[in-house]
Amino acid sequence: MAVLAAAAARRAPARGGRALAAAAVLVGWALLWAALRGLHTLPLGTAELTPLHRRFNEINDAVGAARNSNPVFLHVFNEIRLAIDTLVTLLQGLLAQPSFGRPVPVVGWLGVVAVTGYLSWMFGNVRVAALAVAGFVLLGLQGLWRESMDTLALTLAAVLVSLLIGIPLGVWAGLSDRVHRLVTPVLDFMQTMPAFVYLAPLTLFFLIGPASATIATLVFAMPPAVRITAHAIRSVPAAAVEAAGSLGATRAQTLTTVLLPLSKRTVVLGVNQTIMAALSMVTIAALIDAPGLGKTVLKALETLDVGTAFNAGLAIVVLAIVLDRVTTAASERSGTGVPRAGGRGSAADVRRRGGGPARGRRPLLLAGAAPTGACVWLSHTYVWAAQFPADAGVGAALSRTADSATAWAQGSLAVVTGAARDVITTLLLNPFEALLTGSPWWLVGAVAVALGALLGGPRAAATAAVCVALIVGTGLWRDSMTTLAASLVATVVVLALGVVVGVWMGRSAPADRLVRPVLDAGQTMPAFVYLVPFLALFGASRFTAIVAAVVYAAPVTVKIIADGVRGVPQDTVEAAVSAGSGTWQIITKVQLPMARGALALAANQGLVHVLSMVVVGGLVGAGALGYDVVAGFSQGQLYGKGLAAGLAIVLLGVMSDRITQAAARRAARAPGGH
Repeated sequence: MAVLAAAAARRAPARGGRALAAAAVLVGWALLWAALRGLHTLPLGTAELTPLHRRFNEINDAVGAARNSNPVFLHVFNEIRLAIDTLVTLLQGLLAQPSFGRPVPVVGWLGVVAVTGYLSWMFGNVRVAALAVAGFVLLGLQGLWRESMDTLALTLAAVLVSLLIGIPLGVWAGLSDRVHRLVTPVLDFMQTMPAFVYLAPLTLFFLIGPASATIATLVFAMPPAVRITAHAIRSVPAAAVEAAGSLGATRAQTLTTVLLPLSKRTVVLGVNQTIMAALSMVTIAALIDAPGLGKTVLKALETLDVGTAFNAGLAIVVLAIVLDRVTTAASERSGTGVPRAGGRGSAADVRRRGGGPARGRRPLLLAGAAPTGACVWLSHTYVWAAQFPADAGVGAALSRTADSATAWAQGSLAVVTGAARDVITTLLLNPFEALLTGSPWWLVGAVAVALGALLGGPRAAATAAVCVALIVGTGLWRDSMTTLAASLVATVVVLALGVVVGVWMGRSAPADRLVRPVLDAGQTMPAFVYLVPFLALFGASRFTAIVAAVVYAAPVTVKIIADGVRGVPQDTVEAAVSAGSGTWQIITKVQLPMARGALALAANQGLVHVLSMVVVGGLVGAGALGYDVVAGFSQGQLYGKGLAAGLAIVLLGVMSDRITQAAARRAARAPGGH
């Protein structure tokens, strides 16, 4: 089948010919499935292990035995773990945990709130400072102050190390084309992999705990810092660099006096993205015993305690919003001191846009430092200012309200939610799952290779062949197909939602202004948070995981499609209107066909984002590979199986990513593609 499909791709290079060939492959698959259903599906029981899984378990045991004797562990991995643990413990002792023989942290809640407000004012403005203070006070009122500070400590540790490595590496990549070419594939690989994939291998070398969680977080959070810093350096106008060189500036002087100052705003934006990525990963790292809010959400999800999960999830959202707004304000302020082309000087910009610590603002900042220092001293000295008052909490009330709302929703909305669940399950999920899990493994592999050849070309086909072979080797073929079925269903729903909302946004500027902030907020929230409301509505089921994945993946998909539709030349649209085309005809015959490159890219990003939610969905009944990974973290005898499941998810992601990326590039290169 793969050979025939490749030949068909060569004979029918036109887009219509490839589409017909792909349709023929799918029809042939359905016919063969009907004849061969149930053969060679490679099922594996929940507690059953393959030789590969046992081998992984043996490696884990051997590593554990060698951890205190092998020189590599003694002088490399153990030292790294000790350094990271020391940093995390220091920050926890400073903000969250009793330390230095004291029953409270070094800086209590009053000092943290005061410092947060002061820094937010310094780097932002009064509104941002008020938001930060209100947000941190709310964390305490929710009864989650210590958990929130634990999460903040881990986030700060990971971000600090990420920036210490990422910004210099990004500067180097911005200055050197060779380094840029070397690091780009590595960063692509790091960002393509689902976040949880880093967890299992790291526990093998650094054990379960804060060190592994912090290292996994910095690995996940570092790519934005490197990419955005490199982009910032490369975006500095060549004329500015040439002018510095003509004045005799050395390369180091050009870097410090031209490149870095002119790229400061973009670099700070990279810091923002690094913090958001780190916060998202820190919550997921609760799977390997990272302290903080993620652990609270995880325990609540395991016991289906929606109220507690909602309260902790809200705290994560509050912390994310505060950190996002503060760093965004810092990014906006950092760019206001740069003179604008066209004559407006930096001083005018500062006054007009509120940027920079202007002369009139510096005395206020100096005056504000005194009460901030007083609050820190009080929180260090007195228990009332160190421990957030327990009786002032509203967390219990929020939990009770969430439980009551859950009970009401499950009772009053049961008809609506049940109908939605039944329609999606009956029309999409069950057919996809039956086709993928009921087909012989070699038939699914042949179809994957054929579609790779047709949609992406020979390289995509070769990637699909290798990935299929390796998935079979993991011993988790059936679970992989179950996961792939749910992921494809979620991607179909995401694309349908993306087309509807994206076309609306692309055609209407008011709609874009209305919807885009909602999408931005959705991308700010960590993945754990999405599970809570849908757990309340649908209970623990595979459908719950699908809906959560749809909501997680929809923002980026909608934005890509909206930008693609907006990028269609206005002259073309006006020509269609003058020819008498109606709105529906313009959308279906002009805008969507010309934005097919954006549609293919949206499919790529949607599927990648959906796959990144697989393990998180495994916490609420998704089963398959997600459950295998979670079970591997919690049950020692299933560690090898969980590691193999993580590898299988990576392989599914790589195969899907390469095929859809190649299809997106081909669609963009086609005449009229965007």
